Amino acid sequence: MKIVFIHYHLNTGGVTTCLQQQLKALKGDCDMCVITGELPSRTFPAKTICVPELAYSSVFRKPYAPEKVAATVIQKIRDHFDGPCDIVHVHNPLLAKNSNFLQVLKQLQQEGLILLLQAHDFAEDGRARLYFHEDYPVDCHYCVVNSRDYEILLKCGLKKQGLHHLFNCLSLPQLPPDPVAQKPYVVYPIRAIRRKNIGEAILLSLLFDPQEWLAVTLPPNSAADVVSYKAWKAFAADYRLPIEFDRGLYTPFETIVCSARYLLTTSITEGFGFSFLEPWLYQKHVSGRKLDDICNDFEIRGIDLDHMYSQLMVPLEEFDANDFYSQWNRTIMDTARIFDLQIDATQIRRGYEAITEGGLIDFGLLAEPYQKQVLHHLISNKTHLLKLLTRNPLLAEISNRTDQKNRIETNRNAIVRSYNMARYRQTLLDLYTRVVTTPVKQQINKKKLLAEFFDLKRFSLLKWGDDDPQ
Repeated sequence: MKIVFIHYHLNTGGVTTCLQQQLKALKGDCDMCVITGELPSRTFPAKTICVPELAYSSVFRKPYAPEKVAATVIQKIRDHFDGPCDIVHVHNPLLAKNSNFLQVLKQLQQEGLILLLQAHDFAEDGRARLYFHEDYPVDCHYCVVNSRDYEILLKCGLKKQGLHHLFNCLSLPQLPPDPVAQKPYVVYPIRAIRRKNIGEAILLSLLFDPQEWLAVTLPPNSAADVVSYKAWKAFAADYRLPIEFDRGLYTPFETIVCSARYLLTTSITEGFGFSFLEPWLYQKHVSGRKLDDICNDFEIRGIDLDHMYSQLMVPLEEFDANDFYSQWNRTIMDTARIFDLQIDATQIRRGYEAITEGGLIDFGLLAEPYQKQVLHHLISNKTHLLKLLTRNPLLAEISNRTDQKNRIETNRNAIVRSYNMARYRQTLLDLYTRVVTTPVKQQINKKKLLAEFFDLKRFSLLKWGDDDPQ
């Protein structure tokens, strides 16, 4: 089978990692090439073909005709395969990182190419500035990386024969032959974009054992995230907190992870959720925030995450709640305008009452200034920290690694059993067979899709307005 993959770029990131895994899984079974807007800076495991117009609009700034770009893509495919391909597998096409991208895909479809669109992220899920106001491609197959998105798209018009689960796979890392001595640090192994919720990781560091310190691996790339990140670095310095930023810039990832006491995650949103799986493969415990709608896929496959918390509740009096409400209200209204969504003050007020019931709110809903106000109280007065533990008893599990070896073994075995390369290969081959042999008539109802994601009871100021996914 001849497969063409398309993505805006091949830079380091979650989508690129997923694409590399697919190429690895299918090697020897399929003839493949990758068409991209930017050539990779390092060796890539397949033939890569550059069509610059497919890059982010911020990278390729010249106007172009989508039909001409589609014709170029078709010619590149014919040149590579000496004829047509069987499937065009497109990664993350529903984000308007390229303003003409959907028009190119629709033209490819009109020319008879069979499309499989893999949605890792949705503009409707906190990325309003990446929203396509036009309809998404119709009568083609879609696949998603978690059950939450699968169930949502079924509600929004897609059919089971044209919508597919495509969970990612993980490979066992090469661990050093000799045990690596643990260092007194806890690692948050991420690129520190806003939705990774760095303030909450700092909060958890207040609960570490006295000799432990927090290591955050990589800085963000986008301008908005960099501003937030620098402010957190300054905050940690001002309070002399035991935190090291940018550790991954000068230390290999494997070295950092293998020598860590355990790993941490405080992210408020994920697509697939690698951060809940990878640590166990390194024989490391992971603690922190659990995203129930993502982690349900893992838990039903035998992965034990019961020690993690789903909310971190703090009292309204710990920050300027009136100012927070004003910003929360304003952000909702601004976002609704981008989506052409009608929303009134009564809906917003009811949503606020729901997220602040009992005088408490989830720390992950707060923007950075309010998180810093809460942290100031916790750092300045140990009584506040004790009350926090009373309200959130699972926080006591952060540094508690009782029965750690059993959980690591259980989870590692469950991950290897469910997310291995052989299983992924067969899933991909079966999926491609269905795509080629099963024509579909279906369309995503965009209003319903927005309604599923635009939930005021989960409206976080860290998430909405953050529009630079990989």
